[in-house]
Amino acid sequence: MSKLKLATVWLDGCSGCHMSFLDMDERLLELAELVDVVYSPIVDAKDFPDSVDIALVEGAVASVDDEKKIKKIRAHSKMLIAIGDCAITGNVPAMRNPIGREAILDRAYFENATIQAQIPCVVVPELLKVVRPIHEFVKVDVYLPGCPPSADTFHTALTALITGEPLDIPALTRFGA
Repeated sequence: MSKLKLATVWLDGCSGCHMSFLDMDERLLELAELVDVVYSPIVDAKDFPDSVDIALVEGAVASVDDEKKIKKIRAHSKMLIAIGDCAITGNVPAMRNPIGREAILDRAYFENATIQAQIPCVVVPELLKVVRPIHEFVKVDVYLPGCPPSADTFHTALTALITGEPLDIPALTRFGA
């Protein structure tokens, strides 16, 4: 049996879900027997592959760049798993929604600027008016809540999904866990 192709993606979030994923420690070696990590911020791949079996997506959709990424990821992935509360609800990145995009940009790039007050146009992608969870843009197959989901949750969930065993997410984790 050939290994499944696994991708991990980090949109607008803190990287806590990826850190928790890495906290599986030696269990990563078990996982490596079942999957090839073909795309991730923790590997050297630059372009999202044409075909991925499982895509783990951390973070909310906050920019035009995030929106393009999540649509491409969904188009090239057999299974998309929203990992963490930011991907599922918007969570912390969505705290800017009541304040508004313009007020956030003014505060960050004009009011608090000490030199050359301007919004960078090359390094900062255009922000969406509001931050939204990924299911508002694409179909999500599995939701893995937590802030972040624990390493045990990652291990149990991924092992079940890869081997076809039943998966009881409420028994594993909850929002904010």
